[in-house]
Amino acid sequence: MKQKFDIIESRCVPLPTDNIDTDQIIPARFLKATTRDEKFFGDNLFCDWRYDAQGQPKPGFVLNDPRYGGCILVAGKNFGSGSSREHAAWALAGYGFRVVIASSFADIHKQNELNNFVLPVEVSEEFLKELHGSIAADPDTRVRVDIRNQTVTNLASGKSERFPISGYKKYCLMNALDDIDYLLEQKEKIEAFENARK
Repeated sequence: MKQKFDIIESRCVPLPTDNIDTDQIIPARFLKATTRDEKFFGDNLFCDWRYDAQGQPKPGFVLNDPRYGGCILVAGKNFGSGSSREHAAWALAGYGFRVVIASSFADIHKQNELNNFVLPVEVSEEFLKELHGSIAADPDTRVRVDIRNQTVTNLASGKSERFPISGYKKYCLMNALDDIDYLLEQKEKIEAFENARK
């Protein structure tokens, strides 16, 4: 899951639904899993929307639609609401999504995505609506996400917006560091500080 972020350019998977909660992203029954295997959680992403009672793919669901693909999920507003389960971020990462674009995110889920190397890109509702329109008109629509400049661009229209991200998380994503990696990177500075206090 640890991958450096710089510029990501990809086709998109559109899911223009508001208030998608973590139980829809990964149903509660999967919280009993004794594994954190990426493939396991990725295979069960949006499980109840994606598969019927016999475990067969539902043809009407976007993840089962061969017209769409890529590593960018384009959702609605208030993405990741509900319980704070980290498994939802594991499932998104396990499926192969590196970016989720929405007009707003639930705070805890947003942090869980960042901690699992999935970039939450928050845009205006106007930009999101236009992007969904572009994808509906042409499933091959590509989006460019530039974390260094904090911009997201709809390459079909040329329209671009800036998105917020903390300086700390930006640094970690650009260098493929989790919180422990970051602390280890600061080891000499920490030791020097401790030695100076003695």
